[in-house]
Amino acid sequence: MRDILLLSTSTVHGTRFLEYAEPDIQAFFAGRASILFVPFARPGGISHEAYTELARTRFGEMGIGLAGLHEFADPVAAVNASEGVFVGGGNTFVLLRVLYEAGVLEPLRQRALTGMPYMGSSAGSNLAGMTIGTTNDMPIVEPASFESLGLVPFNINPHYLDPDPGSTHMGETRETRIAEFHHFNSQPVLGLREGAMLRVEGDAARVMGRNGGRLFARQADPVEIEPGSDVSFLLKGALS
Repeated sequence: MRDILLLSTSTVHGTRFLEYAEPDIQAFFAGRASILFVPFARPGGISHEAYTELARTRFGEMGIGLAGLHEFADPVAAVNASEGVFVGGGNTFVLLRVLYEAGVLEPLRQRALTGMPYMGSSAGSNLAGMTIGTTNDMPIVEPASFESLGLVPFNINPHYLDPDPGSTHMGETRETRIAEFHHFNSQPVLGLREGAMLRVEGDAARVMGRNGGRLFARQADPVEIEPGSDVSFLLKGALS
């Protein structure tokens, strides 16, 4: 049974790291004394140690212990023994490359698909989709493949931004980029606005948080997804 919490972002403007999602995180990891943190995406290029200390401090305030995956000599054994995992944000290409190189991707997939709580934010949420093809990040390194965990049968686009009709920027919008993705790929894409979350429990899924998102399917108009919406139909691959 899948038990998944995907955050569009770790920090909403005007709040501290993970503050906006704190009640949801506490409920999600309830009963777990300690979880495993994956710091490999390295936001802003900070060290694994600094990123882990940031997460450890915040989770400690929530009454949850936390250890960084890089702190273990055997990362596969650490994943297999974990009570729950949080994969942090940063650069998705860097994150996926390190997980492939460490041989951790498949053990992480198997644990998450069989009930270990998996929480991601930003890059960590990208990782839960079928591929990382709808990340907003620059490909500063090359992973072995774009194939990711496949915990859900669609892709995620964290930090989704709506087109700004008053903007003078002439570049492509996020909607345009996702349409380009659908020229070559069939899976749906769930765009999560800042402050939005996706909660998956077994065969049930819903969008939660301050903001909703938009659902993009190939050869179809985008659909607005309000906070609280049931999107369980996506888990059945109905739009692929």
